[in-house]
Amino acid sequence: MTRSKLDQHPRPSFAEQFAPKLLTVLREGYGVTQLRADAVAGLTVAIVALPLSMAIAIASGATPAQGLYTAIVGGFIVSLLGGSRFQIGGPAGAFIVLVATTVALHGMDGLILATFLSGFMLAAAGFLRLGTFVKFVPFPVTVGFTAGIAVIIFASQIKELFGLTLTREPGGLLEKLPALWLARDSLTPAALVLSLATIALIVAVRRWRPNWPGMLIAVGLASVVAALWNLPVQTIGTQFGGIPSTLPAPGLPAVTWAKVVAVLPAALSFTLLGAIESLLSAVVADGMTGRRHRSNCELVAQGAANIGTSLFGGFCVTGTIARTATNVRAGAYGPVAGMLHAVFLLLFMLLAAPLAGYIPLAALAGVLAVVAWNMIEKTAISILLRSGWGEATVLGVTFFLTIFRDLTEAIVVGVAIGSILFIHRMGRATAIDAQTPFVARDEADMARPRAAYGDGLAANPDVVVYRISGALFFGAAASIGSVLDRIQDNHKSLIVDFSSVPFLDSTGANMIEELAHKAQKRGATLWLTGASRDVRRVFLTHGLRKPLVRYAPSVDAVLSGLDGMSAQ
Repeated sequence: MTRSKLDQHPRPSFAEQFAPKLLTVLREGYGVTQLRADAVAGLTVAIVALPLSMAIAIASGATPAQGLYTAIVGGFIVSLLGGSRFQIGGPAGAFIVLVATTVALHGMDGLILATFLSGFMLAAAGFLRLGTFVKFVPFPVTVGFTAGIAVIIFASQIKELFGLTLTREPGGLLEKLPALWLARDSLTPAALVLSLATIALIVAVRRWRPNWPGMLIAVGLASVVAALWNLPVQTIGTQFGGIPSTLPAPGLPAVTWAKVVAVLPAALSFTLLGAIESLLSAVVADGMTGRRHRSNCELVAQGAANIGTSLFGGFCVTGTIARTATNVRAGAYGPVAGMLHAVFLLLFMLLAAPLAGYIPLAALAGVLAVVAWNMIEKTAISILLRSGWGEATVLGVTFFLTIFRDLTEAIVVGVAIGSILFIHRMGRATAIDAQTPFVARDEADMARPRAAYGDGLAANPDVVVYRISGALFFGAAASIGSVLDRIQDNHKSLIVDFSSVPFLDSTGANMIEELAHKAQKRGATLWLTGASRDVRRVFLTHGLRKPLVRYAPSVDAVLSGLDGMSAQ
């Protein structure tokens, strides 16, 4: 058994911290078997990314070709240089609002320049080792702004879903909805039927044939139906003239000091959202595989990808949660899968560019409607609303500010309210239990009764014990989580002692929930000991109950039980 309050590891060197995961995979030994697994996963992700990249680009005010350029160039660089083994980069739905606003204010040249500047900012953030601070965003904030973005994405697709005709579609939601209502007489029945059929087919394939590429099948069938029946709907060909069959020649964006100053706020927003989105995606991949990404290396790769894609006329690149999860589920072995996904997309563009002109915009709108629905974390929202007024307030404020104000403002205000909430709770906890300090202090060996030291248990490699002292809130969850993640595969029991934790928030509980699922995948039992009534209530709200975890009054109670079982 190992008892630890802090897992001490030597600080990695600069080269170790920023070495791409690709090098790690190659050092492990990479052969035909691994290449075959990565090729299958890369092809699977490319099939998903093909319609999605074009749909996101169109919704963002860019061309479908720019969406493909972003997925090809950006996706390749993210996997080549990234600190995540399974990350897939490309255009993301979360950026639709910001990109569309930038295009409206500064034009396409301004968007490309903002992407170019954002790349340098992301790389600088990585080299300055700021990636860890992104993890300090509270859990309700990430859930709130993701749900808000989903609502905005759906609202942006209402026009294409119903085949409405507008001379000018307002950007803000409060102005957009009345304008869409006034255009209701221009509804195109064929477009509405195509979009609803696309949504229904995607949902049906996901339910009954989850391994099939539902989005590509739905878009392909919609294109065939629209072409054979000559339906009166807008297509990529009629709207954009199709897509080119080659990548454009690289070139620097037009840079002037006045233009740089004008697009700087947009570049900062791209940087903030790109950092959060990419690291959240990497965390999802970690949770699915039990591996660990290096956040600062990942930010440097995201920066290089944004610089690279801007040279080819693309726009913002980030890690994409849906495509990354697809990559993992498809059996990827390492970053080569992401690189091959970009190569397959390039081949699709070279060989099938003329066919893309037949894709109806209504079908792509249906794809984005499904994406928006999937972005809303329904279970997490339900848990946060039941967690108390504090989490619900942070969630609600972030959600509504995202919809009606600005994404950056929503994140800043959400983090600020979360910090105020922590201070408030700290004051309450201090007043309620003066015997539980937020920072553990030294005490005499005989200050409290304790069992005799058992050297047999101390040598037991199957059990590991961690003790957490102080408040487990969003500011501490990242550092504590990084320690708890270093669980060896051969441990059969993991004990986390909460007897010195006065309270925890939803971010801390979410971190323990991820740890529990990881332990369950490895066949280990997670014990939570010494939790107060309030702390245990938060755990139960987050679904931490048997058989996922087990509770005990103390560490010694668990050890005595395990000792008795081993003696039988």
